[in-house]
Amino acid sequence: MLSPAILILLACGLGLAGWLAARSRAWAFQRTGGQKLHSLPGYHGWYVALWATVPALLFAVAWTTVAPQLVTGQVLASPAASALPPFGMQRDVLLTEALAVAEGRAAGVFNQGAAALVEPFRDALRLFGGIGLAATLLLGFAGGAFGFLRLRPDFTARTRVERAVMAVLLLASLVAIVTTAGIVASLLFETIRFFGFVSPLDFLFGTHWSPDPMSAPGLDQSGKFGAVPLFWGTIVIGAIIAMLVAIPLGLMSAIYLTQYAAPNVRKWMKPLLEILAGVPTVVYGYFAALTVAPAVRDFGQAIGIASASSESALAAGLVMGVMIIPFVSSMADDSIAAVPQAMRDGSLAMGATTSETIRKVLVPAALPGIVAGVMLAVSRAIGETMIVVMAAGAAARLTPNPFQSMTTVTFQIVAMLTGEGSFDHPATLSAFALGMVLFVVTLTLNFIALRVVKRYREAYE
Repeated sequence: MLSPAILILLACGLGLAGWLAARSRAWAFQRTGGQKLHSLPGYHGWYVALWATVPALLFAVAWTTVAPQLVTGQVLASPAASALPPFGMQRDVLLTEALAVAEGRAAGVFNQGAAALVEPFRDALRLFGGIGLAATLLLGFAGGAFGFLRLRPDFTARTRVERAVMAVLLLASLVAIVTTAGIVASLLFETIRFFGFVSPLDFLFGTHWSPDPMSAPGLDQSGKFGAVPLFWGTIVIGAIIAMLVAIPLGLMSAIYLTQYAAPNVRKWMKPLLEILAGVPTVVYGYFAALTVAPAVRDFGQAIGIASASSESALAAGLVMGVMIIPFVSSMADDSIAAVPQAMRDGSLAMGATTSETIRKVLVPAALPGIVAGVMLAVSRAIGETMIVVMAAGAAARLTPNPFQSMTTVTFQIVAMLTGEGSFDHPATLSAFALGMVLFVVTLTLNFIALRVVKRYREAYE
């Protein structure tokens, strides 16, 4: 059977031929008739190319999905398949071996029972490969001919091509929207299943988290799925400690780069700062686990905190804050730079110093953009997993001591979904409920950030 790539290349080749032919015909209209074309010759070419390519491509994609079933069906209907087991793994193994030999991916069969199926597979592959090739060519020629015969000097090729492009853009947008809807639907469905085992009130307000994926699903699960310690750990690490690091450093770096740094310094410093956003989170995790966490533990013990642990919320939060600095800095930089120069000049002309202008004019004027950057940074922080896994520990603990280990919602989602429990167990299903809570929180923060950005744009555009 022909590979999908050959069918796609064939469709593209037909489109290229249609494009060249239609473009030449459009030029011929001008040369022979002297008429002014409604659209440029290139649009006539694209119109015919679309008609030659799109139907053939759609068929190629559909045929690639359907043809394997048709091949298998024909082989099973052949007399050589009468000796096969009616169903089961052995039957699938024999068919797979025979297909591999027929396609040339294997030199021979391991089970002799598959040898008799090789030739039926070859016959079926030739038959359906030929059908696919012929149908692709036929659709490409038919579509191209339909488009080519419609060409005239007054033909509105440009309008039709632009409509086709808009349809493609709309389809791309719908793919993203449908994907998001599918994710939300799957989360919602599994969350409802989880709340069939555990009360939503116990989940949202309980203070003890100790699910056992290996316990019997029918046992009483009350009191084991209180998610408040997870929410607390997420807030302490992602929304408090990380933000205490990221907001001051990010804001001050933005002020320095926009107000004090020389152009050459800004030219080099800003890209270097933004490189932090491109560092893989696992690298931050290594840094947190091997360098920051031991230092935090030693510091805690040095100041008399006996419970200071080598896995702590403080270590994870500090490194997470460093990771988020570019988010805050970039948004604050753009917001401060967008403040009208007249406001800055007016403040300086009134006798204010540079620092007074920054504190009393620039930062208040750029505050909506700064707040939006902070909101997006918080969303990024509470969704971070790798640093928490490597530096914060796994203990669901409701404690104000940041030198002790804590865990977060994202860590528990990973732990529940990578365990040995079945997907019908409430412990596994709890991961979806946690994911739904995380989704709602991040969606709310992003919505607030977008509203703030909109207000900011309305003020200065």
